[in-house]
Amino acid sequence: MVVYNLWMPDTTTPSSIPVSTDDAVNSEILMVSEDQIQGFSATPFAEIAKQSDVPLETVLDRIRAMLEAGVIRRVRQTIMATSLAPGALVAWRVPAGKLTSAFEWMSANDPFTGHVVIRTTDQATPGSQYRLWTTLKVPQGYAKDKHCQLLCAKTGAEAFRLMPAKKMFALGVGHLRRRQLQPGDKSDSPGRVIDTQLVELDALEWQVLAALKREFRVDEIAPDPWRARAAESGVSYETLLQVGQQLSDKGVIGRFSTFLEHVKKVKANDDQSVTRYNALFHWRVPGGREIDAGLEVGRFHCMTHAYWREGGPEFNGVNIMGVCHGLEKDKVLAHKAAIDTHLAEAGIDVSYTNVFWGGRSEIKPSEIMPDVYREWCVGMGVEAEKMRA
Repeated sequence: MVVYNLWMPDTTTPSSIPVSTDDAVNSEILMVSEDQIQGFSATPFAEIAKQSDVPLETVLDRIRAMLEAGVIRRVRQTIMATSLAPGALVAWRVPAGKLTSAFEWMSANDPFTGHVVIRTTDQATPGSQYRLWTTLKVPQGYAKDKHCQLLCAKTGAEAFRLMPAKKMFALGVGHLRRRQLQPGDKSDSPGRVIDTQLVELDALEWQVLAALKREFRVDEIAPDPWRARAAESGVSYETLLQVGQQLSDKGVIGRFSTFLEHVKKVKANDDQSVTRYNALFHWRVPGGREIDAGLEVGRFHCMTHAYWREGGPEFNGVNIMGVCHGLEKDKVLAHKAAIDTHLAEAGIDVSYTNVFWGGRSEIKPSEIMPDVYREWCVGMGVEAEKMRA
């Protein structure tokens, strides 16, 4: 048994440590660590241990090993970026011959573009020519449309549709927990309304936030993970904890999470994918019923995300969107059918609906720091001031 010192942990990961998500202990840890540690915690790994009923040393061993093996792709304190930077879901119309290069350019060269996904529909539908989908955040004071125009120039994209979230109704991951869900599984109470208004931070809060949100390296997985981040940010440990809680109270801290490599097959995970199908559901409901519909969609445990977004004429006026993952396509469609039935029973008319299936994807958090944006503009050969809103 490896014994870890509280302040100087042995961060070696012996090959004998199981790293498969099918391992019973790993599964218990991941069902908590994916999305159950909400807000800011001074001791997040201890919280994972407590909620999973797995000893702390074992939690540290397993998360280190899975991160090093690539089964976990990142460990980080998430932030509610929609509260800190103007953002949107962006659909791009790209010539077929440039789709792959546009995907690769955005994945590699734009830190403000987060999720990059190539999507298809089962048949030609309104918007099906928009094959490339991304998430975008730009720091406060800069313009999303100008950013997208620059990306068009860099990638050859012909058009884009910006779809900022007006409200959110579900936000979480939990792929392992959701494997056991049956179509129709839902909460007795409606989903929650999550506002997307921007929150202003002072200089100290930005300084601490920059350190909090950085991904953890294997050697940083320790019982007291924030002590080194305090030194990194140039504040005392007590100040970092205080500001971290302050940010959480302001609603700009999300969850502490271990993100699984959920699309690509990982050899260390027996060449398995955690999920195979990524479906973006679209619904069009009557104007004025968007929040009602979103709250009903948000009841369903299968939904990792649910939003009020305006698709516009390009997408036949859809205004409620959500994401569902699964190992079987038929089961994902059964989840959607259960939601459709529930919406009808709730008296919410759905006049149009669609499913956009995810294919090739790169998933990363969007950068939101203003100084990084200014540096990026220099690298792109544009003046940051010209990208102002």
